[in-house]
Amino acid sequence: MAKGTVTAPPVSPAEREALAGELIGARVAIPAGPGRSRPLEGRIVDETLSTFSIRVAGRAAPVRVPKAGLSGTIVLPGGELPLRGELLRVRPEDRTKRLLSGGPKRFR
Repeated sequence: MAKGTVTAPPVSPAEREALAGELIGARVAIPAGPGRSRPLEGRIVDETLSTFSIRVAGRAAPVRVPKAGLSGTIVLPGGELPLRGELLRVRPEDRTKRLLSGGPKRFR
């Protein structure tokens, strides 16, 4: 393993299949942490390589949250899963391909 490389805990087959689907529209809960003074709860309205846009009740514009270092909970049709930003830090279309095919080591 290269120096400075962070490895994520292994992903279960059920979690892999759930995360390979569409995340837009899923509810998320992100606790307060570094760079965020308040917790966020809302729905994912957009996703890019390195960010989620989350629609939060009471705000006119979505909140853009970086995936790097992100943790929390995501609610998908199959149930609640831990939200691990580093695992999801790929383009949405590549995430689907990589998770379903076994992909690189960080998805195994």
